[in-house]
Amino acid sequence: MTNNVWKPNTTVASICERDGKYLLVRENASGRIVYNQPAGHLDPGETLVEAVIRETLEETRYRFTPQSLQGIYRFRPDPAKDQTYLRFLFRGEVGERVEGELDQGIIAAEWLSYDEVVAGRAQHRSPMVLQCIEDFNNGPGYPLDIISKVFA
Repeated sequence: MTNNVWKPNTTVASICERDGKYLLVRENASGRIVYNQPAGHLDPGETLVEAVIRETLEETRYRFTPQSLQGIYRFRPDPAKDQTYLRFLFRGEVGERVEGELDQGIIAAEWLSYDEVVAGRAQHRSPMVLQCIEDFNNGPGYPLDIISKVFA
Protein backbone atom coordinates (compact mmCIF):
# COMPACT_ATOMS: atom_id res chain seq x y z
CA MET A 1 0.00 0.00 0.00
CA THR A 2 1.33 3.43 -0.97
CA ASN A 3 0.67 6.38 1.29
CA ASN A 4 0.86 9.55 -0.75
CA VAL A 5 1.11 12.52 1.55
CA TRP A 6 -0.11 15.78 0.09
CA LYS A 7 2.36 18.60 0.73
CA PRO A 8 1.67 22.22 -0.13
CA ASN A 9 4.49 24.44 -1.38
CA THR A 10 5.52 26.91 1.32
CA THR A 11 6.40 30.32 -0.04
CA VAL A 12 7.22 33.74 1.35
CA ALA A 13 6.66 37.16 -0.17
CA SER A 14 7.45 40.74 0.75
CA ILE A 15 5.38 43.84 0.33
CA CYS A 16 6.53 47.40 0.81
CA GLU A 17 5.39 50.80 -0.30
CA ARG A 18 7.48 53.90 -0.92
CA ASP A 19 6.09 57.25 -2.03
CA GLY A 20 2.79 55.65 -3.07
CA LYS A 21 4.44 52.89 -5.11
CA TYR A 22 4.80 49.16 -4.44
CA LEU A 23 7.89 47.08 -5.09
CA LEU A 24 7.14 44.33 -7.61
CA VAL A 25 9.26 42.12 -9.81
CA ARG A 26 8.78 41.63 -13.51
CA GLU A 27 9.66 38.04 -14.30
CA ASN A 28 9.50 35.30 -16.87
CA ALA A 29 7.31 32.55 -15.42
CA SER A 30 6.45 29.58 -17.63
CA GLY A 31 7.05 31.60 -20.78
CA ARG A 32 4.93 34.61 -19.69
CA ILE A 33 6.18 38.00 -18.58
CA VAL A 34 4.34 38.69 -15.31
CA TYR A 35 4.41 40.83 -12.18
CA ASN A 36 4.64 39.47 -8.66
CA GLN A 37 5.71 40.52 -5.21
CA PRO A 38 9.29 39.47 -4.48
CA ALA A 39 8.62 35.87 -3.47
CA GLY A 40 9.98 32.38 -3.38
CA HIS A 41 10.14 29.05 -1.62
CA LEU A 42 11.16 28.38 1.95
CA ASP A 43 14.49 26.55 1.90
CA PRO A 44 15.37 23.70 4.28
CA GLY A 45 16.74 24.93 7.59
CA GLU A 46 15.68 28.57 7.31
CA THR A 47 12.96 30.46 9.14
CA LEU A 48 10.13 32.25 7.35
CA VAL A 49 11.74 35.60 8.20
CA GLU A 50 15.15 34.49 6.91
CA ALA A 51 13.49 33.24 3.73
CA VAL A 52 11.68 36.50 2.95
CA ILE A 53 14.85 38.54 3.56
CA ARG A 54 16.83 36.24 1.24
CA GLU A 55 14.17 36.09 -1.49
CA THR A 56 13.68 39.85 -1.56
CA LEU A 57 17.42 40.41 -1.87
CA GLU A 58 17.80 37.76 -4.59
CA GLU A 59 14.90 39.10 -6.66
CA THR A 60 15.29 42.86 -6.18
CA ARG A 61 18.81 43.43 -4.79
CA TYR A 62 17.18 45.51 -2.00
CA ARG A 63 17.83 44.69 1.64
CA PHE A 64 14.45 43.97 3.27
CA THR A 65 13.53 44.41 6.93
CA PRO A 66 10.28 42.61 7.81
CA GLN A 67 8.08 44.51 10.27
CA SER A 68 4.95 42.37 10.42
CA LEU A 69 3.22 39.32 8.98
CA GLN A 70 0.63 40.82 6.66
CA GLY A 71 -1.26 37.62 5.87
CA ILE A 72 -1.27 33.95 4.99
CA TYR A 73 -2.72 32.86 1.66
CA ARG A 74 -3.69 29.49 0.17
CA PHE A 75 -3.62 29.42 -3.62
CA ARG A 76 -4.42 26.62 -6.07
CA PRO A 77 -3.45 27.74 -9.59
CA ASP A 78 -5.36 24.86 -11.16
CA PRO A 79 -8.20 23.36 -9.09
CA ALA A 80 -8.00 20.18 -11.20
CA LYS A 81 -4.52 19.51 -9.79
CA ASP A 82 -3.27 18.92 -6.26
CA GLN A 83 -0.72 21.74 -6.42
CA THR A 84 -1.23 24.26 -3.62
CA TYR A 85 0.85 27.20 -2.39
CA LEU A 86 0.83 28.57 1.15
CA ARG A 87 2.16 32.14 0.99
CA PHE A 88 3.37 34.00 4.05
CA LEU A 89 3.33 37.71 3.19
CA PHE A 90 5.62 39.99 5.17
CA ARG A 91 5.21 43.74 5.33
CA GLY A 92 8.38 45.76 5.75
CA GLU A 93 10.82 48.31 4.47
CA VAL A 94 13.58 48.13 1.94
CA GLY A 95 16.93 49.71 2.57
CA GLU A 96 19.94 50.04 0.36
CA ARG A 97 20.16 48.43 -3.05
CA VAL A 98 23.23 46.24 -3.37
CA GLU A 99 25.15 45.18 -6.44
CA GLY A 100 24.61 41.73 -7.87
CA GLU A 101 22.66 39.68 -10.36
CA LEU A 102 18.92 39.28 -10.06
CA ASP A 103 17.61 35.75 -9.49
CA GLN A 104 17.08 33.55 -12.55
CA GLY A 105 13.91 34.52 -14.40
CA ILE A 106 13.70 37.99 -12.84
CA ILE A 107 13.82 40.75 -15.45
CA ALA A 108 13.62 43.80 -13.18
CA ALA A 109 12.51 45.16 -9.83
CA GLU A 110 10.00 47.97 -10.39
CA TRP A 111 8.07 50.45 -8.27
CA LEU A 112 4.45 50.71 -9.46
CA SER A 113 1.57 52.87 -8.27
CA TYR A 114 -1.69 51.27 -7.17
CA ASP A 115 -3.35 52.41 -10.40
CA GLU A 116 -0.56 50.84 -12.47
CA VAL A 117 -0.92 47.57 -10.53
CA VAL A 118 -4.68 47.49 -11.08
CA ALA A 119 -4.36 48.41 -14.77
CA GLY A 120 -1.85 45.58 -15.29
CA ARG A 121 -3.75 42.85 -13.45
CA ALA A 122 -3.88 40.68 -16.61
CA GLN A 123 -0.09 40.44 -16.27
CA HIS A 124 -0.11 39.38 -12.62
CA ARG A 125 1.43 36.01 -11.85
CA SER A 126 -1.60 35.18 -9.72
CA PRO A 127 -4.63 36.90 -8.17
CA MET A 128 -2.63 37.10 -4.95
CA VAL A 129 -0.61 40.05 -6.30
CA LEU A 130 -3.50 42.52 -6.12
CA GLN A 131 -5.06 40.86 -3.05
CA CYS A 132 -1.81 41.26 -1.12
CA ILE A 133 -1.71 44.98 -1.96
CA GLU A 134 -5.37 45.37 -0.95
CA ASP A 135 -4.64 43.66 2.37
CA PHE A 136 -1.55 45.83 2.87
CA ASN A 137 -3.69 48.94 2.35
CA ASN A 138 -6.39 47.72 4.75
CA GLY A 139 -4.38 46.88 7.83
CA PRO A 140 -1.02 46.85 9.57
CA GLY A 141 -0.59 43.08 9.77
CA TYR A 142 0.41 41.03 12.80
CA PRO A 143 3.51 41.39 14.99
CA LEU A 144 6.37 39.11 13.99
CA ASP A 145 6.25 37.47 17.41
CA ILE A 146 3.10 35.68 16.23
CA ILE A 147 5.62 33.26 14.70
CA SER A 148 6.98 30.93 17.38
CA LYS A 149 10.62 31.49 18.24
CA VAL A 150 10.84 27.95 19.66
CA PHE A 151 9.56 26.21 16.55
CA ALA A 152 10.65 28.74 13.97
